[in-house]
Amino acid sequence: MSNPSFKPALILHGGAGNIHRSKLPPDLYKKYHASLTSYLRSTRDMLYNGGSALDAAVHAVALMEDDELFNCGRGSVFTSAGTIEMEASVMVTSLQHPEGGEREEEGEIKRGAGVMGLKNVRNPIKLAREALLRTGIDSSGEHRDDGGSMHSQLVAPYVEELAKEWGLEFKPDEWFWTKRRWDEHRRGLHGTGQELYSETQQQVSGESGPVIDEVPSQGTVGCVCLDQWGNLAVATSTGGMTNKWPGRVGDTPTLGAGFWAEEWETSNPYSNAEPDGKEVKGGGVMSFVSEIRSLLGDCLPPVFRSAAMSYTPIPAAPVNAYTDEKQSLAYRSSSKVASRRAAAVSGTGNGDSFLRTAAARTACAMLRFSSPSSNPCNLAEAVTAVVGPGGELQRSAGKRWGKTGEGEGGMIGIEAEADCDKSDGEKQLRKGKVVFDFNSNGMWRAWVEEDANGRDRERVMVFREEYH
Repeated sequence: MSNPSFKPALILHGGAGNIHRSKLPPDLYKKYHASLTSYLRSTRDMLYNGGSALDAAVHAVALMEDDELFNCGRGSVFTSAGTIEMEASVMVTSLQHPEGGEREEEGEIKRGAGVMGLKNVRNPIKLAREALLRTGIDSSGEHRDDGGSMHSQLVAPYVEELAKEWGLEFKPDEWFWTKRRWDEHRRGLHGTGQELYSETQQQVSGESGPVIDEVPSQGTVGCVCLDQWGNLAVATSTGGMTNKWPGRVGDTPTLGAGFWAEEWETSNPYSNAEPDGKEVKGGGVMSFVSEIRSLLGDCLPPVFRSAAMSYTPIPAAPVNAYTDEKQSLAYRSSSKVASRRAAAVSGTGNGDSFLRTAAARTACAMLRFSSPSSNPCNLAEAVTAVVGPGGELQRSAGKRWGKTGEGEGGMIGIEAEADCDKSDGEKQLRKGKVVFDFNSNGMWRAWVEEDANGRDRERVMVFREEYH
């Protein structure tokens, strides 16, 4: 294993939707805050003690799957037929050099996996992890008997039979039944489409009492982690949409829709880039191509478009354009030109909209294929362009925006970069950037950032401003 070269980073989300401050009582807020704080700390400790990004992300999501507050695992919503059908996914990428030797262990040979239609697996996210790691072949392409395949999506009931063979824990139907979700299901069956809209804020004290808000949940959960070796992983889990049709498959288990992770090379031996990413004027093949490209734009053949792309440094402290919240720690790059870059994201909200826009991969592709003179040039800007107010997700709803919950959602992510030309001994400890944005009234999220003195600070929020 290579020497640690990154400070671990993580962010969790617990659902996004039409969460109104007036309908979120203090006791319910405290329950969400306490749960997310606990899971954040547990996952951070795991990462700081040498845990892998994949294991940490799965750990965080499994904790939320056992928590009735969240729409996943035990807290899953019901279909229109009164059944539960759960979905989960994982995906990995790495900033390590491909010849590093550890990438297969993290699932890099398969990249991502989603499972769907689950009814009795206690932790769907653990099944997604097994589906990722069990490939049936090794890195050289030789067969190995681990009970897996290279399939990226697997559906129940067959995948539940695999889960039994792989020793995962099962629970009876009664374990997944919760009064809160059943009440949402019943109200939705006898109500209007408007009542199927977004996040339920019914009080979950276990006592009988008035309903706080009669609107169902879209509380998909997820976690993105960066470990100390430069591996990124995303894990996402959901019960889907309240009263969805049986057999509906959402964005959560679909690669590129509700989750994505990838890395790419950014250095170019023919580039005239300065250390600050600005192009040197005059001379050189790339200068000539860039000047032509600026005139002709997309009329150029793909070979010129790709050749003209050179690395643009990540700003030190990106700030969400729609809020004063800093989305990440100041990112201090020690190398002049990065040669490898990576990003991982997880979405939550109206899954059909994420599917129609391929939201997760779209955000990463915006970052990967943007030119030095265009935006977005960092993950924060890309996420905002997709799920921020007025972004691609919202526009996909058209005239239905604000009426049915369509187009609502949010996204979390981490981006990082590394100079693979330097030896481990020459590298300084690098930091990933935690980012997020959402177009709905709120999104539950928890992350760790540094204060001005370099100390870790835990953040748990639901609105753009602090809850009071």
